[in-house]
Amino acid sequence: MSHVTTSTSTTASTTPETGPAAPGALPLAGLLVVGLEQAVAAPLATRHLADLGARVVKVENPNGGDMARSYDGAWHGEIGAHFAWLNRGKESFAVNLRDPRGAAALEELVSRADVVVQNLAPGAAARRGLASEQLHARYPRIIAVDISGYGEGGPLSHKRAYDLLVQSESGSCAITGHEGHPAKAGVPLADIGGGMYTLTSVLAALHARTTTGRGAAIQVGLFDAAVEWMGYALNFTMGSGLVQEPNGVSSPAVSPYGNYPTADGQVLVLGTTNNGEWQRLAREVLGRPDLADDPRFTENDGRVSGRAELDVHLAAWASGVTLEDARERLDKAGIGNARLNTVPDVIDHPHLAARDRWREVSSPAGPVRAVLPPPVNKDWDFPMGDIPALGAHTTSILTELGRTADDLAALRADGVI
Repeated sequence: MSHVTTSTSTTASTTPETGPAAPGALPLAGLLVVGLEQAVAAPLATRHLADLGARVVKVENPNGGDMARSYDGAWHGEIGAHFAWLNRGKESFAVNLRDPRGAAALEELVSRADVVVQNLAPGAAARRGLASEQLHARYPRIIAVDISGYGEGGPLSHKRAYDLLVQSESGSCAITGHEGHPAKAGVPLADIGGGMYTLTSVLAALHARTTTGRGAAIQVGLFDAAVEWMGYALNFTMGSGLVQEPNGVSSPAVSPYGNYPTADGQVLVLGTTNNGEWQRLAREVLGRPDLADDPRFTENDGRVSGRAELDVHLAAWASGVTLEDARERLDKAGIGNARLNTVPDVIDHPHLAARDRWREVSSPAGPVRAVLPPPVNKDWDFPMGDIPALGAHTTSILTELGRTADDLAALRADGVI
């Protein structure tokens, strides 16, 4: 195991202390990240930091650990799907923080960290002196992030917040699904949004620290992230006074824009986003110059108003062609299109295979497939590390922190680790 980074470290890519990173080094190599984390938002942020080269220590309760470990046992009957997705390449440090010895060990680890991210229950971190402002006050160079459901200072700040609840509270469910039938987005967008704003904030703070020498105390609310992602819907309603209704695999903003079954039992998705595309779709693909010339459909507003009529024409055309034929015609005309894929379709997607996007990582229960991180850089060789067993690194981390064999034996005997 690599040596724990001291609290005097700065970003690894280029610093006054170290100079330029070695060729091929990941940009966050040499940084220590501590995650007091569970579920999705914080683990997503720290996993991306691990992908970029940071050493990430995941702090867990020895009694079960991150609750996502056992959500479903999707992998080999033991590893939960969320946990496999979000926790590769981390070290698991399982310690009872209610015991003063466990709390002291965590404090020593945190004192050496560059970044600390936590998404514990409301108030839990502050009670232990681990909230971002408290950590930054003790260790000015640290970058500490609190992820919460609703941020601080509002009437909802005390509430627990799960992705469904935040999607509902933020309005996301109301603009998803069909009119009169709201739906949660299939991906946990509130959790993902919170995790990604945490990631970008940490990277910005690391950059600032190279010149200021100071870290930062940052708070990220899932609700704030989801409301930010509601930007189009909010601006449309604030500006127009109208409320758009959701319309399934489509968009209330543009037309034609939707999904249409094809003659071979598949589903074609296509969209136009400007008047030129509409003209090419009508003339070159549908063979309908009458629609192209119809003044009702000249502008997008008119096509949105006439969505139902246009969808009838698109559906009739799609039902008479195969998906492959339809996509060839649309590509030739420069019209965006896709296939409506299922989850198994995506797992076996030829585009992922052709670009070698899948890897296999190890876990305590056996091999797990994982997709490479989205950024592509010829000099970055993503580690795609193992998914850790609960407490797999506790002994080695405590040894780094100076605990002797007798200390470790006593901690085990007392149930601290």
